[in-house]
Order: sequence, then structure tokens, then C-alpha cells
Amino acid sequence: MANPNILSARYATPEINEIFSPQGKIVAERDLWIAVMKAQRELGVDIPAEVIEKYEAARLNVNMGLIASIERKTKHDIKARIEAFIQAADTGEHIHKGMTSRDLTDNVEQMQILRASKIVFGKYVSVLRHFLDKAHQYRDIILAGRTHHQPAQPTLLGRRIAMWAEELYHHLETYEAFIESYPLRGVKGPVGTQLDMLALLGSGDKVIRLEDMVAKQLGFGRVLEAPGQVYPRSMDYALLVSLAALGSACENFAKGMRLMSGFELVTEGFGEGQVGSSAMPHKMNTRNCERICGFAELLKMYADGASRLAGDQWEEGDVSCSVVRRAIIPDAFYVSDGLCETTLTVLNEMGPYPVMLEAEVDRYLPFLATTEILNAAVVAGMGREAAHEIIRQHAISEALRMRREGKPPRLAEKLAQAPVFKKAGITEEKIESLLQDKKHFVGNAQRQIAAVVKKGRELIGKYEAQSKYEPQGIL
Repeated sequence: MANPNILSARYATPEINEIFSPQGKIVAERDLWIAVMKAQRELGVDIPAEVIEKYEAARLNVNMGLIASIERKTKHDIKARIEAFIQAADTGEHIHKGMTSRDLTDNVEQMQILRASKIVFGKYVSVLRHFLDKAHQYRDIILAGRTHHQPAQPTLLGRRIAMWAEELYHHLETYEAFIESYPLRGVKGPVGTQLDMLALLGSGDKVIRLEDMVAKQLGFGRVLEAPGQVYPRSMDYALLVSLAALGSACENFAKGMRLMSGFELVTEGFGEGQVGSSAMPHKMNTRNCERICGFAELLKMYADGASRLAGDQWEEGDVSCSVVRRAIIPDAFYVSDGLCETTLTVLNEMGPYPVMLEAEVDRYLPFLATTEILNAAVVAGMGREAAHEIIRQHAISEALRMRREGKPPRLAEKLAQAPVFKKAGITEEKIESLLQDKKHFVGNAQRQIAAVVKKGRELIGKYEAQSKYEPQGIL
């Protein structure tokens, strides 16, 4: 008994599963055969119109048991699917004329990739829209910005989300270009020279026209001119790199959510009846954000796998890549689909804890403001490095005291007592006055949020329908 693919069964939506299901692949093969027959008939091959109609009527009549029994006898999967389609149509043997197995398999795999890519791209457009909505919604919420996971300077929660949104935006542009320029291998025959199709059609011009007609029917804007038996596997690598990059933007978001949740600053959402731990009833784990991170790691693994196939084809081609590709290409789309669904779920259900955010800013504000104090010292005539050293000594001393004794820091008082600060006229009152306007410390953050939202909206404007997508229920 075969085991199901856990990624497909647990995380992928029906739309993606349909594309890569055994039956879905067979239907895609039949779409290709029908497209080729239509083009061949238009170019003069004797294929009656009623025959094509019968094949079209039988397109969804897929008998998996019959196909399996024929394959056991012929030991050839393509031959089995050809015979099964002919039996289903109950008409003349007109499919697969002038074609070889790789004309079928490579083009069909590309059809699957293009169809799945359009679905995943649309979902990422929705993720971008949700990011931008949250960036705008949280544009006034101040939090302690961190570098190296240490408090650094104040920022805005919306600014942090805009950072992730902008990363996703740029990778969406790259993926959009990949989809728009993605070429079909075409009907090239065993070594790519189109000898068999040329013999059938009798004209090189007709062969080119056939490919263009087939590509158009299948949704491709261009065709490769001179591939071998297989299309270059570096194209798979480009695909997987794009999917991994898109996942990385969401992984950065998910890791940020996990860290903020650990400080009780935000929640990813926790449904009624949800259990965080079988042993510790109080826990509210960020299980969805952890899942996003796991998905993103898988995509990077798949991209690494695809890199091993790029540049590894012998002469006009071989199928040493098939085992790897059969695993990583469908799985990469199952994972990307699940990642989008989970990210959208978190974006819909997340929320900040303003009291906790404000308390953290207040706790660290004297330290977060040290760059501003340093600038004030320089303006007052102090040497920058001398002022830096004094601020550093007192800031570290007060931070350690705060952590050991649990008391508020007295950084302003300590600095004002330093002789060089007294001489420069920097009093405790002046330092405290710097700390009053918290929004002052976020710099250009709101303008940056607005800039990211603006350019993100321009991309979303091209894909309004896709941007409105909302997630299906996740486990």
C-alpha cells in the first residue's frame, strides 16, 4: 500500500492538488494532444473534425485501472496512456503523431508549472496586500527596534511589517517576470531537431506555426528555439529560487512574530479550544508562524536540489534528473501553497498588545535614545568619541543595574553628573526633555511605510482579483 504525500494531504489546497494529481496530469497530457491535433489538422494533416470532438468529449474520462493494466503489459507509461485515451474516445488513432515521449512529459510538466505558478503568484499578491494593510493599520504603534536581538532604537510596528512587505514585493516582481517569460519546450522530437514533425507536416514553416499554435492554446507566450530532448533544468532552478525567495520574506515575518510573541507584544491568534501544549495548559504557542518557518526551510532545500540539476544534462538530454524533479517540483508547490495559506491566516488573526508594547518602549527608552543624546553632546561642543565613551560606560552600568535590581535606569541623572556634560551645559532636564516625544525617535518611519504601501499598491492594482483572495481553513 502506497503512503500519501503528507505535504499534499495536509497543507495544499484542492486547486494545487488537482494540477499535480495523477488524474490531473493525465488530463493535462490530453490537453496537449488535443492542442497538437487541432494544429495539425489546420496545417493539413488528415484528422477529421469529428475525431477531435470525440477526443475532447473523452478528455475527463480517465480510467486509472485500465492505464495501470496496459502499463503492466507494455512496461511503458506513455504507451499505456495513449492506448487508454484512444479507447476512451472510441475513434481513430490520431493522437501523438510526430511526437516522442519527452514531447509529452516535458511540455506537460511545464504546463503544470505555469498553471501552479499563476495560482501561487496570485496568493502571494494577496499576502502582499495583507502586509500593506497591516503596515498602514499599525503605522502609529511604537515599539523597541532591535538589532542582534538587542534593543537599538524605537521604530513602528507598521514599519517593521513594511520591511517584510517590501522584501516580498521585490521577489514578486521577479516571479512575475519569470511567469511572463516562461517558454514552452515545444514539439521537438527525440533530440530537438523536429525531424518527425517535419516529416509529418512536410514544411519547416508549418512546424514552427504548429508550435506557436500549440503554445498559444496552452497559455504560453513563447517557445524555446533549440532545446534538446529536455528543456534546460536551469529553468527549474530559477523557479525554485523564486519560490524560496518569496518564502523567505514570509519566514522573516514569521520569525519576527515568534520573537515578539515571546515578549508578549503581539499574538498570531489563538482560537477557542486550541491547545498549546499537552503538558503546560497555559501555553499559547505560535504554531502557525513556526509552520511558516518550516515551509520556508523546505523551499530552500528544494532550491538546493534544483541547483544540482542545473547544467547536469548530457549532450541532447537524459533523464537522470527525473527522480529529483518528481519530488521537488510538486512538493515545492504544495509547500508554497501551504505557506501562503498559513501566512494569510496569521495576518488575518494577528494582533498587537499596545500596553505591553508601550511598557517595553518605556523600559528601554533611555537606552534607545543614546544616539540622540550623543548628537546633542556633539552639538554642545563635546568631542564625539569622548561623549560616546561616557554614554557607553553609564548606559552599560545602568542596564546591568536595571537587570540585577529590577529598578528603572537613572541614565539621564548619571550623564548630567559627568563633568564634561556639566561643562557642556547638558543637564538632566535637557536629557529628559529629549525623551518626552517618543514619535520623534522613529525618524522617517511613517514616510517609509507610505512609500512601501504606494509601490505595493501599484503592483496589486494589476492583479485586483488575486489580491482579494482569502485563505481556506488550515489544520
